[in-house]
Amino acid sequence: MLKARLLGGMLNKARRGELWVRPPIGFVHDGEKLALDPDRQIQDTVRLLFETFRRTGSAERVVKHFSTEGILFPHRFVRDEVVFCPLEHHQVVRILHNPRYAGAYVFGKTRQRKGAGHIRYRKLPREEWTVFLPDSHPGYLSWEEFEANQAVLRDNANGYGIDRPKRPAREGVALLQGIVLCGVCGRSMTVRYYVRRGHPVPNYVCQRQSIETAAGHPCQIVPGTGLDDAVGEVILDAASPASLEVALQVFEEIRTRKAEVDRIRRATIERAREEAEVARRQYMLVRPENRLVADTLERQWNEKLSLLSQAEEDYRKMKQDSSEPTAEDRERIQALARDLPRVWKDPRTSARDKKRMLRLLVEDITLTREAPMIRIDIRWKGGATTTVTRPLPLNAPDMVRTPPSIVEMVRALAPHETDREIAKTLNIRDLHSGKGRRFAPKIIKSIRFAYGIDNMRDRYRKEGWLTSREIAAQLKVHPATAKRFAREGLLRAVRVNDKGDCLFEPVSGPLPVPHKGKRYRDRCFPENVSNLPNEVQYEA
Repeated sequence: MLKARLLGGMLNKARRGELWVRPPIGFVHDGEKLALDPDRQIQDTVRLLFETFRRTGSAERVVKHFSTEGILFPHRFVRDEVVFCPLEHHQVVRILHNPRYAGAYVFGKTRQRKGAGHIRYRKLPREEWTVFLPDSHPGYLSWEEFEANQAVLRDNANGYGIDRPKRPAREGVALLQGIVLCGVCGRSMTVRYYVRRGHPVPNYVCQRQSIETAAGHPCQIVPGTGLDDAVGEVILDAASPASLEVALQVFEEIRTRKAEVDRIRRATIERAREEAEVARRQYMLVRPENRLVADTLERQWNEKLSLLSQAEEDYRKMKQDSSEPTAEDRERIQALARDLPRVWKDPRTSARDKKRMLRLLVEDITLTREAPMIRIDIRWKGGATTTVTRPLPLNAPDMVRTPPSIVEMVRALAPHETDREIAKTLNIRDLHSGKGRRFAPKIIKSIRFAYGIDNMRDRYRKEGWLTSREIAAQLKVHPATAKRFAREGLLRAVRVNDKGDCLFEPVSGPLPVPHKGKRYRDRCFPENVSNLPNEVQYEA
């Protein structure tokens, strides 16, 4: 009975918003209500956290921004002592999920269930909270902004299925990462990268069904080559270019952000200077005979001076590393604002920024592989849809495959020319292989073997032409004699390859008879032989 009365009193006090709960960082108790922390540095740091999340859309990016800028976040430990430490991811998530930063007093967000030796806690939806009093105290953001942050956090959750199709924009080159759905089963698709020619290339894979049902193969795999460019073209065609006024707002936002970070850094130095001054006064007021106390206070003073020196050194380094936006930067932003395609294609625009720009306009994108095409269904923020189709990109073998027109040219030239002659003909016409190289005899040979194209030797062999050994056996002479007959014109021969090998036409009539008793030079060049017996047989 006593416990029930105590719980009832707590509940009644909570319904009035008067139950004392330890305030989160950035708030203090002012009588019976919560109020913003009077420490300006704490207020500015907490506001910077929310502004950074609103700008980046990711708790991880908030942590990276604070770490890059060298900004410490306040932490309240025992006895309400505030210590500034590096910001961590779980702290950002806890602050973003806390409705008290939106000015609401809540009680009973969880419900516990006692089991066998353990207690389980379950988070309740907002409709089932025991107490929910909006606008009960000042906050750092409105309730609408708080709910928008919760929606972003839900989208960023690494869940699967139709209920959680989105994921936060990351650093990968896949433009559709996190918002792409499978057109077959409706589940979210993941990204799988592979390297081609030293660059990462994405593939969009629907593998959730294969994981859950042990199907052994993905639902569908859609190559990302050219797909991101196609979606980018649709975005550039649909979105109107940013106006000059918006560009100036972006420029002013950059300057404001820089000024806010600089103000927080200077506040950190001022706090360190005040703490060092307090430590100095405590040391100066101690009596000389209290050596133990004096030594302790002197050590604390030295520690505060060291922290002050470190803060000033960090501020100086940050000032050198981070330059202020200049007039040249202002002109560049204005120039980019007049041409949205330039902003999109600018090398300085990172993949993450492109993804965030895409998510401002697009709700999700559904991919369906309908060979030989890819169907792309784009669902815009307003609910409208746009459908485009693109051909499936070529796989790696097809990308280096010889064009069919060149194969047909090789097929037409092969019966009449050698591989070297064919390569020379194609190079004269400024043609290239599938890999973009100039033709060589080895490339022509590989093309013939790949497509089963007969060369000159195959053609003449099919027509019944004989080798030197075969024609020599028919004539009953040595192969060298058969080759000599061909040189003398007694046999018809043709060169069939780049090595100089010849094939001989079969002899159907009377066999050739060599001219006995005459020199080879005299038989081959009778016009150089004089009929005068005493004439000199050479020219002076």
